[in-house]
Amino acid sequence: MNIDAKFEKISKYAEDNDIIVPFRKTSASAGYDFYCAEDTVIPSFANTDLWNRVAMEMAKDYKTEEEFENAGPVSLDRVAGYIKRAHAKVTLVPTGIKCKIPKDHYLQLCVRSSLPLKHWLILANGVGIIDADYCNNPDNEGEIFFQMINLSPFPIQLKKGDKIGQGIIKPYEKVRNDNAEGSRQGGFGSTSR
Repeated sequence: MNIDAKFEKISKYAEDNDIIVPFRKTSASAGYDFYCAEDTVIPSFANTDLWNRVAMEMAKDYKTEEEFENAGPVSLDRVAGYIKRAHAKVTLVPTGIKCKIPKDHYLQLCVRSSLPLKHWLILANGVGIIDADYCNNPDNEGEIFFQMINLSPFPIQLKKGDKIGQGIIKPYEKVRNDNAEGSRQGGFGSTSR
């Protein structure tokens, strides 16, 4: 079954002939292959400098070293603050692509199966969910990024044109008493604001 969905390059890459618009390799493929839009280095998650920076930011909230070492669970807001101040976020791998998706559908992003197996690269969010209103809303053209974590002990260089993942367009259901009326005004994380 074909639906009214379409992959396009975002304006930044409109004239770049090396940006690959997602396509399926075979007639039985469920996913559209996504490619890296520019050279991107994904640092090792085991990077001690990264963890030291986060720990230093966290330590600022405690009066003594003992208090810091015995700190219990930390709230989501506090963790977000430490990560932000330490500049320690996961790597966003650009694709140069947006997807126009019909209402009641979404685009599911997955890494290609060989990335964790051969290269220790995983999606930070497990699977990515691209909603139909992510594309062309007032504050966001809708470029699709893959949030990547590198579990290997060394930085990994992705090259422009490397295949990084797949996207599968899926329908979804709503519960009977669903009353959602909001509208998206941005990109990543904008629906939680």
